[in-house]
Amino acid sequence: MLQRIRVAALAVALGAGALVMAPSAATAAADPVITRVGISPNSPIDVTNGAVTATFSFATKGADKAELQLKPPGDVSVGKPVDLTSTKDGDWTKWTGTRSFDSTNAGTWSWLAVAAGASRGGTFEVSVKKVLDTKIVDFDASPDSVDKGDLIKVTGQLLADGKGYGGQSVAITFRERGTDAYRHVAKVTTGGNGWFSATVRADETGWWRAEFAGTSAAKGSVSDTDRVDVSRGVLGSRIAGFDARPEPVDKGDRLTFSGALLVQDRGGVAGERVSIFFKADGSSRWEYVTSDVTGRGGRFWASAPAQTSGWWRAEYEGTRGVRGSVSDADWVKVNQPAPPPAASKADTRLIKFNAYPEPVKRGKYLKFKGRLQVFDEGSWEGYSGKVALFFKPAGSKKWQYVKTTWSNDGGGLYTKVKGWNSGRWRFVFGGDDDTYGATSGSDYVRVKR
Repeated sequence: MLQRIRVAALAVALGAGALVMAPSAATAAADPVITRVGISPNSPIDVTNGAVTATFSFATKGADKAELQLKPPGDVSVGKPVDLTSTKDGDWTKWTGTRSFDSTNAGTWSWLAVAAGASRGGTFEVSVKKVLDTKIVDFDASPDSVDKGDLIKVTGQLLADGKGYGGQSVAITFRERGTDAYRHVAKVTTGGNGWFSATVRADETGWWRAEFAGTSAAKGSVSDTDRVDVSRGVLGSRIAGFDARPEPVDKGDRLTFSGALLVQDRGGVAGERVSIFFKADGSSRWEYVTSDVTGRGGRFWASAPAQTSGWWRAEYEGTRGVRGSVSDADWVKVNQPAPPPAASKADTRLIKFNAYPEPVKRGKYLKFKGRLQVFDEGSWEGYSGKVALFFKPAGSKKWQYVKTTWSNDGGGLYTKVKGWNSGRWRFVFGGDDDTYGATSGSDYVRVKR
């Protein structure tokens, strides 16, 4: 019995000892203290007139580190930390951080201050008190005329209530000629005075403009349009399928030349002049022979008598916006027929040759007349024969074959060709089995441009 009393007394003594020691645990470090976060300017933060930088500050006691998190309106994720600076004042530490707000941030924000496991939270407002009227002025796209693929510069100024409105996003849009809708091309941000500029590529003729979509603080607006004309630049050309035929050919027989003029992005082009040139075997010089104007599909056709073996080709000089081109060369062998046996022949002459009108406008018809006669039994009489028309351009020393015609039974000659260059003209009769050849006098005709 006595023993049980002693054990109970010891248990009571130990319990009492434990109660005596408890106050020493209260001397451990107290929980950290966090003050409410102060915001300057005060909530609501007014961003009606543009971006505002707010300063956040709070103090902690019993914490060496702290964090401030801000959460946008409607955001349920973890807040984004704000960079903080600290200042020590005895047992307290002051923490300060900043963040900029604009009209796109309007609404109720949350803040949360955290230090050594303790936290404190609250909210503040970012507000727009008045929606601004905006206008885009002095919009310009330049230069006004460029080649396809060139760069142009678009500029303008965004105003809000008559003042430059900086830090805003402006879209550059374009409507191609022949379409109704504008498409987005680029996006720029206005400077502090509302001015903006962008460099864009012009591929088609059309209208450019700037568009401000607006924000919760400002109404949207659209600039006037500015047209830029785009040309395709210089296009390439080529002569396809050039052919000189027949081959071989007898001397004096006619060759025909054909092919097609093709222009980049346009295909065959009508109404363009293609010239035929010849280079004799052993020569290094190409000489003009004849020409033709392209028809449907860019096709051309011309002819000329064969005199000697050599190379033929077609050439296109080009025109405004289109480069010239030269065809592949085509070689033609000309057979020289054996001369006919000598025979007694009669003399001939070409008289009364006349080329008219004079002067003549370029591309208009020139007319030619004359008379072919043969000396028969003591007198000159009209003669029917094959007569060639030749031309020598002004400044040239070489006569060029143009075409062949026939005199009637009375020897009368008449033909016509289009005049392209000033120069001298004449008829040439090459003779035949019964007669010698003859050449008319020449007649100069001036061609007006």
